[in-house]
Amino acid sequence: MLAIERRNEILEKLQADRRVVVSELSQIYDVSEETIRRDLEKLVNDGYAIKSYGGAVINENVNIDLPFNIRKNHNVIGKQRIAELISSRIKDGESIMLDASSTAVYVAKALKGKRNLTLITNSVEIIIELFDVPDWSVLSTGGVSREGSFALVGPQTDKMLRSYHVDRAVISCKGFDLASGLTDSDELLANNKKTMLDAAKEKILAVDSSKFDKTAFTAVGMLEDVTTVVTDEKPAAKWLQAFKELGIECIYPK
Repeated sequence: MLAIERRNEILEKLQADRRVVVSELSQIYDVSEETIRRDLEKLVNDGYAIKSYGGAVINENVNIDLPFNIRKNHNVIGKQRIAELISSRIKDGESIMLDASSTAVYVAKALKGKRNLTLITNSVEIIIELFDVPDWSVLSTGGVSREGSFALVGPQTDKMLRSYHVDRAVISCKGFDLASGLTDSDELLANNKKTMLDAAKEKILAVDSSKFDKTAFTAVGMLEDVTTVVTDEKPAAKWLQAFKELGIECIYPK
């Protein structure tokens, strides 16, 4: 196994278990404890982990951008539930925008049974995922590639998005707070998400329960900028009350 593959697996374990122990990892991967310490040092330097006695713990900072493949494999069941709920709202022949979030990849997968969709996205992962769908029109936004996120971002991306008006836009975010609204860790990605919301009749926020009551670095928009929130668990009463007051439809597994 290559060192980068081992580190990615350790990072996935950190995401799942919140902490790892050097001696245990040494046995799992059949390498020396010194090798594992170097792996953890790399994860600490990249901002993904924090040193602890005998190992490391996950860095909970919401502004840390995990590699896309790690994010995609986190809370898979929750993302699949969200994707199925969104898919049930979308009809054949509609036009959709999907952002470059890991949740949007699951939405794209769930939509594959639909016919004649027009889909616009800045996600390289989604474009690859939909290459085999025969009767869709899949449009790439273009833009500058963002390392580690499989996203196309920047002014060119916004320019393309502003050229269209769609039935629904589906975006996600890093933080979702009653006071701060929708926030993300990357300004260019946040701007692209704003533009998608502006272009759509139905503005769908697809956000799992771990994002509630969190605030990231840069603003995407306020609660009133979305029409629908789709999540994987029933939100707290304060959230349901806020959605009711703002006329936002909240959908979650019953």
